Amino acid sequence: MTDVSVVIVTYHSADVIARCLESCLGRAREVIVIDNASTDGTVAVVQRYAQVRLIANAENRGFAGGVNQGVAAATSSVILLLNPDAALTKGLEELRAACLQFGAATGRLADPSGASQQAFHIRRFPTPVSLSCEVLGLNRLFPSNPANLRYRCLDLPADQPAFVEQPAGAFFLFERRIWEQLGGFDERFHPAWFEDVDFCKRLLENGFAIRYLPGAEAIHSGGHSARQLDWSTRERYWYGSLLKYAGKHLSRSGLAVVCLAVMGGALLRAVMGMVRFQSMEPAFVYAKVIQLASRYLVLGDRGAVSPPTNNNQASIHGF
Repeated sequence: MTDVSVVIVTYHSADVIARCLESCLGRAREVIVIDNASTDGTVAVVQRYAQVRLIANAENRGFAGGVNQGVAAATSSVILLLNPDAALTKGLEELRAACLQFGAATGRLADPSGASQQAFHIRRFPTPVSLSCEVLGLNRLFPSNPANLRYRCLDLPADQPAFVEQPAGAFFLFERRIWEQLGGFDERFHPAWFEDVDFCKRLLENGFAIRYLPGAEAIHSGGHSARQLDWSTRERYWYGSLLKYAGKHLSRSGLAVVCLAVMGGALLRAVMGMVRFQSMEPAFVYAKVIQLASRYLVLGDRGAVSPPTNNNQASIHGF
């Protein structure tokens, strides 16, 4: 058994959490589940496992808030952040050793067929160019463009150890002392997206490193959290967190580039959405995205409005 505390944040995860828990029991010192007010029976599934510590929130505190709760409750010096739709298969002790040496570590994420989720499990930090390509849809239309290849680390062999910038928060080890030094995950990224990127960015800026070890592995179905949201809510949350990250970490000129790209991309998506769905809803959704991007363009990070966190539909960054 490895001296690691596993922290799992759940939200409507009843259909996947059992496999995740069973993969951790007997491997890690403790398993802590933070449930963000699920109503689908997730809590009942977790309660079947007497060895698992459950903290059931009465409100949705978001992914970052749940992570901070879990780490605060943990007793080990090394934390494994694991998605509820991921299952450990091997390499936890190896990852812990690397984590203690460098500060943080990650392993290979594979889909249920065993294929590496190469474009997802490790990435470089977003730049104005890579974020602009993302919001304008260029990465989807031309996935082999240089900015996308570099951003998604498609130029790195998935079977070779390496130092990386941004592992997926679905399978990520870090020392508790680093979490304490950095002040935890930034809960303004609510309810999800870019909070793990922000944490990794601050981790590297403080002199630590993240080691990727392909010999350690977790099977990850992917997309579990996103599927819990309807498309309009998902769009608002994703763009809000993207702009929050850009406002926090990019220069004013870099932020301006991203804001203009968001506004242009949102306008195109509004038109295409109205045609596709024969509805005005896309116009209303993307008008709010454009409004938020314009605030960031003028005010920088001060364009964000901290979200309320007292219900599952909490607005984010002014939405």
